[in-house]
Amino acid sequence: MKLPICDITPFTLQDFPGFTACILWFGGCNMRCGYCHNPELVLGKKQRLNWQDIMQFLQQRVGLLDGVVLSGGECTLSPALPQFIKKLRYMGYKVKLDTNGLSPDMLAQLIADKQLDYVALDYKAPEYIFLDIVGQGEFSTFNQSLEILCNADIAFEIRTTVHSALLDEQDISAIMQHLQRLGFSGDYYLQNFQSSPQTITPLPAHLNKLDMDKLPSDMGFTLCKRNF
Repeated sequence: MKLPICDITPFTLQDFPGFTACILWFGGCNMRCGYCHNPELVLGKKQRLNWQDIMQFLQQRVGLLDGVVLSGGECTLSPALPQFIKKLRYMGYKVKLDTNGLSPDMLAQLIADKQLDYVALDYKAPEYIFLDIVGQGEFSTFNQSLEILCNADIAFEIRTTVHSALLDEQDISAIMQHLQRLGFSGDYYLQNFQSSPQTITPLPAHLNKLDMDKLPSDMGFTLCKRNF
């Protein structure tokens, strides 16, 4: 099976709520977010792992780990992903998908086929600056994935990475108001940008100045913070 898996995090307690898991990192992405700190992974320049080594790792962890997180990059770019997920589930693993939402058809099919246990959707920016933040990709395509999740019977979270040079309280408020209009009732995570020596594009210093008191309250969902 040909999959652009470039790295493995062998153990995590933080990335799959309620479960022990590993993370499989897929190379390649259909966005070019300036703050991304994994340029080699996103641009598909990182060497792929040997398929036999990946399967040996997964087989050795059966019974020791609850689940597998599929992250990237953007793993939904791989046509073989559904077949791989079926293999993971046959091995007894629960599956969490991290996605940027630009593959709504694959997301819908995976949900319809009950191949996913949890989804984390990255909401990069409100529509009026979406392309400025992600570099390429249509907000309408992302919004399809968001609506699919809001109308599906599956556990999921939405998250936004905040770099002070790119997003402010007005932008986050616009995202929150959109989520409220869609009837979202889960967990919305604000993730503080973590400084990195490498990003897709050079950025000004991150000032960590988001004022939570300026964000809307009582929106019908839970606002959570990571690394603030």
